[in-house]
Amino acid sequence: MTGRQPLSGASTIMTGGEGASGRTERRTGASCLLLPALLAGGLAGCGGAQGEPSEEAGNAGEDYRRVVNVEVERVEGRDFTSTIRLTGVALAKRDVMVSAEEAGVVRRVVLEKGSPVRVGNAILRLDDTILKAQVLTATAQAEYNDKVWQSRKKLYEEDGVGSELAYHEAQHAAEQSRGNLAALEARLARTTIRAPIRGVLNDRFVEVGTMVSPGTVVARVIQADTIKIMSGVPERYALHVSVGADASVSFDVLPDEVFAGSMTYVGLAVDLDARTFPIELTLPNPGGRIKPGMVAEVSVTQGELADAIVVPRQALVSMEDRQVVYVVEEAGGETVAAARRVEVAASQGNDVIIGSGLVSGDRLVVVGQQDLTDGDRVRVVAGEGGAR
Repeated sequence: MTGRQPLSGASTIMTGGEGASGRTERRTGASCLLLPALLAGGLAGCGGAQGEPSEEAGNAGEDYRRVVNVEVERVEGRDFTSTIRLTGVALAKRDVMVSAEEAGVVRRVVLEKGSPVRVGNAILRLDDTILKAQVLTATAQAEYNDKVWQSRKKLYEEDGVGSELAYHEAQHAAEQSRGNLAALEARLARTTIRAPIRGVLNDRFVEVGTMVSPGTVVARVIQADTIKIMSGVPERYALHVSVGADASVSFDVLPDEVFAGSMTYVGLAVDLDARTFPIELTLPNPGGRIKPGMVAEVSVTQGELADAIVVPRQALVSMEDRQVVYVVEEAGGETVAAARRVEVAASQGNDVIIGSGLVSGDRLVVVGQQDLTDGDRVRVVAGEGGAR
């Protein structure tokens, strides 16, 4: 056995232990039977030479680079308005709870709910019988005291008749009676409860026969031709909100309308619990479409940027210590993805303002960027429009 070689493709197993004669057992196994069929005549038999690997098979693993399908948008500078979005509530310009100023029983309802009113229009009338009688008495007393005073004055100043004390007593009595009469006339006038503002009589809380006392709330008048929007602004925006700033307001119940207004009030103090400060803006309300109490979505103009680089938020890819985007470039006759580190200057909703890292004209990857690495070959399947 010393001069023989095993067949090509056969397994060689050394058997025997110490003291054995070093016999070599040849096992050709199943490979001698299957190779002719697999190579389809490429070898003469189990003992024939193996064919050389094909050139195509040899190149299959060399410099393999994948191709990723992407969508791109061309970066373009544009004007950008930064806004602060808030939730507020609509309030009437004036909303007054009308109270009785005199005690008495309601004798007449002059206006019903829903009636338009002007300043001074009567709403209710109270029983004024007693006060009318008191006014008549006070009127007579005032007239008498005034005549006495005029007589005393003439005698004392022109004729020197009478004492100075009597002169001053007559003067005091006339003035006192006039004051008492004026007070009673004012009380009599207040038995008619009138509208303090113009607007609409939104509600009436008493009926004929109701006994009221001073301070009893009897009606509610609302002036809603102008609306106030009240909201709270987070303290981080304290330096960006001022009186006169433009704002727009929308309501869920009026989805097709946007109302323009301006800031009329900015609070000085921050609420310690909510960490917000109050603001107020006004807007016209023709036709009364905005109802007091409605929830409002408010957008306050914070600032405007010219020629800003604005990209969609999903284009950013977060790394450990930075944020990058991918742009499409041509290199060596191939279309490849290049990673760009970017600095975010501001963001609003789905829009991100890029401070550095992109310039107008760059082809930004907006779909497929999560699967990219720097230098990957790409195939642009959609896009090329301007960035949103």
